[in-house]
Amino acid sequence: MKAILQTKYGPPEVLKLHEIEKPAITENQVLIKVHATSVTPMDYRSRSAKAPLWPISRILMGVRKPKQQIPGSEVAGEIVEVGKEVRKFKKGDKVFGFGHDTYAEYTTATEKSSLEIMPPTMSYEEGASIAFGGVTALYFLRIKANMQSGQRVLINGASGGVGVFAVQLATYFGGEVTGVCSTKNIELVRSLGAARVIDYTKDNFTKETDQKYEVIFDVVGTSSFSKCKKLLTEEGIYINIVPTYRLFFQTFWTSKRGKKKVITGIAQNNDDLSLLRELIAAKSIQVIIDRSYPLEQASEAHAYAEQGHKVGSVVITLDN
Repeated sequence: MKAILQTKYGPPEVLKLHEIEKPAITENQVLIKVHATSVTPMDYRSRSAKAPLWPISRILMGVRKPKQQIPGSEVAGEIVEVGKEVRKFKKGDKVFGFGHDTYAEYTTATEKSSLEIMPPTMSYEEGASIAFGGVTALYFLRIKANMQSGQRVLINGASGGVGVFAVQLATYFGGEVTGVCSTKNIELVRSLGAARVIDYTKDNFTKETDQKYEVIFDVVGTSSFSKCKKLLTEEGIYINIVPTYRLFFQTFWTSKRGKKKVITGIAQNNDDLSLLRELIAAKSIQVIIDRSYPLEQASEAHAYAEQGHKVGSVVITLDN
């Protein structure tokens, strides 16, 4: 089968197309024919060895070379083979969600994998654009911030892969949303539900003096708690999903002292994928895709995504 391999860290050009053996499944696995995957921030940060929390992240990824040589963490495809112990899925099911080694024509999964059956109206490209951004946004807004109707929420990075879901979900939960994005994405962010949009190329939201928010959700990591603290209400929450050691210290410190809280980390509740499926099937939220690349152009997809200006998701498709 065709697959993208990464045998060393470096720029997008380290991603090379190869022919390798198709994976074999065990009795508790399924084989998925991959139709689409995506480029998440963790994909290109792992490729370049610039993931947050160095050196711990480097040890986990592989010190000298990547432990995961086939990139990819999101998948949309069709189950073509089922192990005899599997009950949740059957051959022919179209699934989407989190995966591993997904920059390839085939990948494997188990019943415990974070996968959902695709709604009939969902395309493979859409299916490959939900798990990372949608689950991250839902986890931090609903579980960590316990967001309530009527709260004022600012989302920094409102047009990115996590941001487009955060704007829609915060609006769905009844929030009054302020989105921060560049000039060209203002109308998109408004269309997703933001009541107010700040153009970061013209204004610095951290210097506002007449606004207060119950939640500030930084999905791109360009702000800091010290600069945003004055914008929070008395019991406001600052969330930054690009973790640093300083943020973890602030999370611990604010959990013990003061009323304003800092939250960071990685989304852990993959069960949220089922709620996202329901919301998308009901057209309560929509999937935003910037552009698609064929598997053979995975390096170009990475080069574009890591510029930091993508709108929603960058998809990699497989015509197999």
